[in-house]
Amino acid sequence: MTDQQTDDAPLASSRRADAPAELRDALADGSGTAMAGRSVTIGRPADEVYAFFRDFSNLSAVMENVVRVDVLDERRSHWVVRAPAGRTVEWDSTVTRDEPGRLIEWKADAGADVPNSGRVAFDAVEGRGTVVTLTTLYDPPGGTLGKVVAKLFQREPAIQARRDLNRLKQYLETGEVATAAVNTGQHEEEDA
Repeated sequence: MTDQQTDDAPLASSRRADAPAELRDALADGSGTAMAGRSVTIGRPADEVYAFFRDFSNLSAVMENVVRVDVLDERRSHWVVRAPAGRTVEWDSTVTRDEPGRLIEWKADAGADVPNSGRVAFDAVEGRGTVVTLTTLYDPPGGTLGKVVAKLFQREPAIQARRDLNRLKQYLETGEVATAAVNTGQHEEEDA
């Protein structure tokens, strides 16, 4: 048997060549050719983690490259995200499936700078909190070369998914995101 035949890993971490296609088929109107996925266990109840994530305007506080998310209505939002070389990319996104406390699926609307779709699942684990699994399908700007450039600038979605989920964990468990950078509040405290 080959590795592909015995690979029973979740789609988010599968090395099977057909994993993006399988996820695309599983998502309502899924789009994207490249896949990024990560999981993290957060020591909070699933309903609480879901509620924080579902208010997409919260995500710029924990997602390093998300400049802002404007909530347009119950299902639609506008995303502004940092890209390599000091650029930003933007898109409108529509929630295609929402199961409170369990799952959110989305798809970028037509005309997105980075076509994408995906899901975030919230699985309660007795005595441990919630396993959050983020899986995204996307079309890298500039194709394979663009993906390599994004990776060099640390803006590639697989790298960001890992970092962002860890930042989400820190924020929900401690109320802050640890950083080595000095923020405005620290400068004000030092000047007082």
